[in-house]
Amino acid sequence: MSKVGDVAPEFELLDSQGQPVKLSDFRGKRVVLFFYPKADTPGCTVQACGFRDNFPTIEAADATVIGVSPDRPAELAKWKAKQRFPFTLLSDPDHQVAEAYGAWGERSTFGRKYMGIIRSHFVIGPDGRLEDVQVKVSPEDSVARAVAAVVG
Repeated sequence: MSKVGDVAPEFELLDSQGQPVKLSDFRGKRVVLFFYPKADTPGCTVQACGFRDNFPTIEAADATVIGVSPDRPAELAKWKAKQRFPFTLLSDPDHQVAEAYGAWGERSTFGRKYMGIIRSHFVIGPDGRLEDVQVKVSPEDSVARAVAAVVG
């Protein structure tokens, strides 16, 4: 499990346009990295739209937002266009990045247990170290806590 002060695990994933994106591409800037289970579902839309609506505030603090889910790039592109997200969405179909951050584990819906994305966010400092770690967080709390961590 990742914790505050750790170096954020490096990764390279495809974005909604099928282009490779590395975490190190953002070194020198703060990054709000959020993990969500599935594009265009109610809770995930609340979380992502919250980051969209707060994006000007986040950008003003010299930070950016990156969303990660197991969805394929085409699904991400459709959702990004529909909701007008100004930030990067990345595809983690093998959930390797989610696992590296501790955002993959057992979930339960209507008594059925399965492995999946645990809604989480991580604020990564300009030096690549984790400044805020929130795992098993509600969509609304994720946005509020991440914005507070970035804005100070």
